[in-house]
Amino acid sequence: MKSNFETQWEQCLEIVRDNLQNEEAYKAFFASTRAISFNENKLVLQVPSHFVYERLESEYFDLLKKTLQRVYGPQIRLEYQIQVTQQGPVNVGQSSRPEATKTPEFDTHLNPNCTFESFFQGKSNELALSAALTVAQKPGNNAFNPFFIFGASGVGKTHLAQSIGLYVREKNPSARVLYVPAHLFKIQYMEATRNNQLNDFINFYRSVDVLIVDDIQEFAGKNLTATQNTFFHIFNYLHGAGKQLVMTCDRPPVELEEDLIPRLLTRFKWGFIGEIEHPDYELRKSILTGKCKAEGLTISNDVIDFIARNATDNVRDLEGIINSLLAHSIAFNRPVDQELASRVMRMIVKIEQKVITCEAILQQVIATFGIDMKSINSKSRKREIVWARQAAMSLCKKYTTQSVSRIGQVIGNRDHATVLHALKNVDDLLETEVEFREKYQKVETQLQAK
Repeated sequence: MKSNFETQWEQCLEIVRDNLQNEEAYKAFFASTRAISFNENKLVLQVPSHFVYERLESEYFDLLKKTLQRVYGPQIRLEYQIQVTQQGPVNVGQSSRPEATKTPEFDTHLNPNCTFESFFQGKSNELALSAALTVAQKPGNNAFNPFFIFGASGVGKTHLAQSIGLYVREKNPSARVLYVPAHLFKIQYMEATRNNQLNDFINFYRSVDVLIVDDIQEFAGKNLTATQNTFFHIFNYLHGAGKQLVMTCDRPPVELEEDLIPRLLTRFKWGFIGEIEHPDYELRKSILTGKCKAEGLTISNDVIDFIARNATDNVRDLEGIINSLLAHSIAFNRPVDQELASRVMRMIVKIEQKVITCEAILQQVIATFGIDMKSINSKSRKREIVWARQAAMSLCKKYTTQSVSRIGQVIGNRDHATVLHALKNVDDLLETEVEFREKYQKVETQLQAK
């Protein structure tokens, strides 16, 4: 014997059927539904698939709501239980339509570390950051829709785009925010087409409040027209519904003209278009300092400066350098000095090979140790003069191709044995004398920076 609430649901189905002009629509989206429980004005309705749920919410929301209130009363609340996907029930109350389609189980695919707080600001990204904050505060309800940022790999586009999504979710946990790389969208589209599930695919993306598509240049290509057309329709639907679109790309829209259908390219130009440039020197230093602090890694300002001057390409390289330095420091139980930084950097970035001469080394030693050239070439045995002289010999051996004998001739006309003794003594001083080591490393840093 059927329960009263089940009988009432059958009455609802009859009303819906009478109001639908399309019998096929009734069979596809209503005939397979079943009322499974009713308690405290909450009706739980079982539907066979996520696709059916999305269609009921997007196409038949008003009809369904009015019918339920007519049969069950004005206080009725509705939950869906999706039979096939086993997702949790989705509440549909008497509030606004957007709230009725929220589901707490929705996976955003956002990286929780990519926040506005962890994004380093500089001249190269300040405009894009300012616009991103505006978008995050009023998603869909701003002049920057779509939000299109471009720039070289590793400059922070993905981080900034995901920051928008995380901010929106923080302020509105029920918002359906989705981050998807463009290449994954292509794969999903091909699988949906192959499995005859294209409607499910399209309706899923149409249910999103904030859609973040990374590396949109992946859509470019004459053989991807079908993918582009599908994304075009999703874009149009979301934009028309006041939903926010965020896209990243490795080039400006104008450079995609030959590889995108014109109507999609036009949509990309509707809102904000901004570039994130390569980080400048000051921003690179800020990023390095911040990353070191976050990782608990102690690095001198001179070494930070050396890295910042040589790793000029992108933020990702800087992060890789810091991670590698941390690993080396822990593994070998040694501080991060100029030599280690240089060795690690050569595995990550191409360091421009600088021609360093004995004359350049002597000039830098004089400036750093506070000793004049006459004193270095003299026979004085004062500690500060000996340190400067021996440091110069060691650095000449390390950074030039000059022989030991030639180095001795350049520095005070010393003999071969004197230079060899200096080299050995410098090794000891670097181990035992902090003051000497700091000055020695500073000379190295300045030589590399010039």
